[in-house]
Amino acid sequence: MPIGANRSTSVPVGRPLRGSAGYRGRVIGSASVAMAMTAPGQTPAISVFVDPLSTALHVSRSSVAMAYSIGSLAGALVLPLLGRLLDRFGPRRAMVAVALCFGAILVAAGTVTEFVGLSTAFVGIRLGGQGALSLVATTVVTVYVQRHRGLAMGVVSAIGTSAISLAPLALERLIGELGWRTAWQLEGWAVLAIAVPAALFVLPRRVPADGDVRTSEADAESGTSAREPPVDWTLREASRTAVFWVVVSGAGACSLITTALTFHQVSLLGERGLGAAEAAANFVPQLFAGLLASFLVGWLADHISDRALISTVMAVLALTTFTAGWVRPGWTAVAYGLALGACTAGVRTLRAVVFSDCFGQGHLGTLRGVVHSVIIGTSALGPVVLALGRAWSNSYRAALVALCALPILVVVAACLTKPPPRGA
Repeated sequence: MPIGANRSTSVPVGRPLRGSAGYRGRVIGSASVAMAMTAPGQTPAISVFVDPLSTALHVSRSSVAMAYSIGSLAGALVLPLLGRLLDRFGPRRAMVAVALCFGAILVAAGTVTEFVGLSTAFVGIRLGGQGALSLVATTVVTVYVQRHRGLAMGVVSAIGTSAISLAPLALERLIGELGWRTAWQLEGWAVLAIAVPAALFVLPRRVPADGDVRTSEADAESGTSAREPPVDWTLREASRTAVFWVVVSGAGACSLITTALTFHQVSLLGERGLGAAEAAANFVPQLFAGLLASFLVGWLADHISDRALISTVMAVLALTTFTAGWVRPGWTAVAYGLALGACTAGVRTLRAVVFSDCFGQGHLGTLRGVVHSVIIGTSALGPVVLALGRAWSNSYRAALVALCALPILVVVAACLTKPPPRGA
């Protein structure tokens, strides 16, 4: 079934494109730019602003964390509605609108002067960056690319992971030289100057009538065929299936745990004997592992079952969470960083392709809007849960052991769950 044939999909359908590789390159390029521009709304970039905000606004670190949590939870409530709008107006127009709003919010965030304004700014930053723009970027790939979709999503995820991981290094220097207000405003102008033109001039206006890959002579000669899309499921229909809740639970568990470990990384690894510089340097193996995992999981998503991938990634996350309380300086700390980076990027790539394979594309924005809402909501809870666990036992170990049960439960559920019938 050609993309856009379903009446609920608003992406315009055009004539088959003559150059499939060029078409895919434009789609992946624009989606990668959008994913990279989500960095200002991600936890690693925001963490650099915590101390400057605390000092300039005369509030405690806990107050900044509270404003961050309020913003994350409030933003999570809006994402399902944005998913519906994405289905109605299409990814291209949605990317333009989201980038314009996100850039304007970042520019305005540089003018906040008190707690209420900061909380309001965090609502827009978290909703626009980690939520809406990330949702649009991954949906672009799912809607526009049919053949080798997993690999395409892996490329986009890898570029996004690189930008998110490297952003704190650049921002820390920028804040030191120009101040946090200017840094936030420069981020906003960067989003407006880069993401908006990418949506308007790089992303194709139309999806080819016969799918992007059927026009490629090389693919035709190889005899390969794109995945046959199933009937489009509504949110109400999909929510009655077990696989929907397995994906939602897996995304939520990964978001809660990885955000908690990232937010408290210096303190957590400091408890295990690593200095502040060594703990911060642990982001380097996380970056390289994330890049490799993005490509690997994306490629595997085109060749093996989603259930096997979900189970494998969740099992690695459970082991990583458990062993985080026993790492030591040296190779164990490096191994921990590699595993954490691989899990974070692996789930980001995997969750972008699972729903379209199971439920079709007619209501994809609505379905994935719910998932992103859960991701942002659990990311707000993760740092609080781990902090409370440490306060209760004076160590992170007990909380880590408890948290590792979450991905284990997802593994069990995935093994017991069968995919929905395609003809349902």
